Amino acid sequence: MTTAQRPGRRAFLTRSAAGGLAAGLGFAPQALLAATAQPGADAGPARKGGTLVASWGGLEPQALFVPGGGGSSPFQTATKILERLLKLDADLKFQPALALSVTPAPDFRSYTIKLRDGVTWHDGAPFTSADVVYNVLQHWKPISAGIALKSLTGATATDPLTVVLSFDAPVPDFFLKSTLAGQFQLLVPKHLYDGRDIITNPLNNTPVGTGPWKYGKWVRGSHVEYLRNDSYWNAGQPNLDRLIIRWWSDPATRGAALETGELGLAYSNPVPARDIDRLLKTGKVVVDTRGYQNSAWTVTAEFNQRRDIVNRREVRQAILHAIDRQFIVDTIYYGRGKPAIAPVFSSNPLFYTEDVPRYPFDPKKAAALLDAAGLPVKDGKRFTVNLVAAAWFEENAKLGQYLKQALQDVGIEVKLDSVDRATALKRIYGDYDYDIAVSNFTSPLELVPTVTQFYTTDGIVKGAAFRNATGYSNPEMDALVAKLTQETAPDARRALAHQFARLASTDVPHVPLVEIQSFTLAGKNVRNFTTGANVQGETLADVWLQG
Repeated sequence: MTTAQRPGRRAFLTRSAAGGLAAGLGFAPQALLAATAQPGADAGPARKGGTLVASWGGLEPQALFVPGGGGSSPFQTATKILERLLKLDADLKFQPALALSVTPAPDFRSYTIKLRDGVTWHDGAPFTSADVVYNVLQHWKPISAGIALKSLTGATATDPLTVVLSFDAPVPDFFLKSTLAGQFQLLVPKHLYDGRDIITNPLNNTPVGTGPWKYGKWVRGSHVEYLRNDSYWNAGQPNLDRLIIRWWSDPATRGAALETGELGLAYSNPVPARDIDRLLKTGKVVVDTRGYQNSAWTVTAEFNQRRDIVNRREVRQAILHAIDRQFIVDTIYYGRGKPAIAPVFSSNPLFYTEDVPRYPFDPKKAAALLDAAGLPVKDGKRFTVNLVAAAWFEENAKLGQYLKQALQDVGIEVKLDSVDRATALKRIYGDYDYDIAVSNFTSPLELVPTVTQFYTTDGIVKGAAFRNATGYSNPEMDALVAKLTQETAPDARRALAHQFARLASTDVPHVPLVEIQSFTLAGKNVRNFTTGANVQGETLADVWLQG
């Protein structure tokens, strides 16, 4: 019996009927994207002026800046205003941002940070080492990078442009610089935040930063407007006069906006893959797969360790054998991706390994393992699970439907709830109200803490989005990640990362199912929109409009 003929799969059609690699799309996605992967970076002088409307493949954020993360949506809105100390460029090299240099001591137990001179906050106050110390001690360590800065013992301003970080254990150079360039280590002004709760500060909705864009206005349910910062430290930037980030509630209207030119730049898979060919044929839109090296997207199945049955490892392993990951790639993602085998993705040149336990699609084996676990079919089912699909992407909702059918094929009754962003964040990360959850995360090259915190005990922070919501706690895993956090020799760190991948793929509390190939769509007149390794967090100061 073929995949398409299995009971319960008709809603997903065959590969040909669903669009498939060739019949429905009319091309092989990988070949087409490779052929058009260099748009928007033309040489030549940048044209000044104009307004760009940008968007992404998700919905409006809960706040323009969320201390500690809050997902990709607030990361994208915040990073136009707030900056980091370092940037990881498209060649995977660290470049200066607000820090000119970050230099380790010989024992890697302290780092000296030299700051850029002449930087001011948007309200005119000077940016100094006092701001960095405040963020390190009051923002990053307790909220946004607690695991990464676990061994931090102090942050000292030795002069207005110098900060020394001290640690009680060695801290790897790549690890610390990745943290400083990371998604959550944005800098907020001490003079506006000190003495107030950073998480509830109203300024999170009207941020004041050092970046190329100033906050203009936020029209809830529609868009946020940014105005050019004429006092930006990088003279001459931004190239545009105005930037608007707008949200469309569904991919179809987003695609239509790209086609009409109302939307100029859209990143992080803004439309379903099936629509790419149609948009390219208009001659008005280009596609680019660059800019995602440090933000590899995945969709995950997460098993709540607080719930009976799915808290048993042998049950989780059995369930994985019931899931056809290649079918998910081909049918839900239209071939644009590949099955994930571990939380360290194949796109990671530093830490990837194929030497991990795998769970090939085999429903008969899944059924046999469940029988062996003492969970036979009785009265038509083995047991019931509550499956929550975070439907902030339409693919997540479709995956929830597929998983329901796949698990029912092996005798597991599924109660499926496909819920909106706010409800999903609350149920999965706040209330822990699920047995299995469909969610997402983006993986940087450095595993600690963004990836490892899904598996460590100290990653369990109730209410914190995209952390360890499963409740998985294993002393062996905690010790392994602690070593990975302190090992300064690159080869030894790589070996520890491989051990991490093997243990995570053995215990499988939090399971990446697909390595999603990410893409950006832009109008043909939009130039220089990809300059870093994480396009979601670029300032867009380099972007300019031709003609």
